[in-house]
Amino acid sequence: MKRIVFFVLAIIAATMFVSAQQFIGVNLGYARPITRLNQPIVDQEKTLTPTAYNGFKVGLVYDATIVKGFGFSIGLNYTFGANTTDWKQITASLYPQERTRGQYHQLEIPVDWQYKFEIAKRTWLLLYTGPTLQCGLSLKTKNYINDGKQEQVNQKNPIDDLYSEQEVSDYALKRLNVTWGIGAGFQYERYFLRGGYDFGLINPYLSQSFTGKDIYTRGRFDQWQIKLGIYLWEF
Repeated sequence: MKRIVFFVLAIIAATMFVSAQQFIGVNLGYARPITRLNQPIVDQEKTLTPTAYNGFKVGLVYDATIVKGFGFSIGLNYTFGANTTDWKQITASLYPQERTRGQYHQLEIPVDWQYKFEIAKRTWLLLYTGPTLQCGLSLKTKNYINDGKQEQVNQKNPIDDLYSEQEVSDYALKRLNVTWGIGAGFQYERYFLRGGYDFGLINPYLSQSFTGKDIYTRGRFDQWQIKLGIYLWEF
């Protein structure tokens, strides 16, 4: 983990000293973080349960061209995601249904190598790939259970007042994570559109104690994203 983080920081430092055409701007877009969990529990089968969080991404971007067409992009983004499951039946419980709501917050430093294909005057198509260093701020879930009093609920709003909050829990996560992304985009003048997918490179989960035994949780964080932006300054 430390070697991967050091490698990403070294890339950031190296690319800051070699540039020709430079842009600084802002971006805003859609983000879909995905937590993929493969958790072996004693006497149970391994299960893979991906959870997707729909949200947004906002941040700053520094774009530089080293030689004609080839360059890099470095950003600083804040990402938010939220997830609400459908009501599900609970087995062996006094309460017939449950649901969960989750929220995901993190900071990111994406470092992308890119190539821009100029298709018209100051109009480019681009391809990019590179690592992203993520710093998790929070990933929490709230569990809700049906209170069993459906007859007292207004039928126009069958969900309102039907459930009560049961608990708030934190995932046992490492603070830092690293992903590798691939994507494509379009730039016209100072306006740009970029979209791609990030694959988790490391296991972000910590081991936990469960009924006196350790659970060695493994998985990864992936992410879909699409961003619209504008370069405010050009050098």
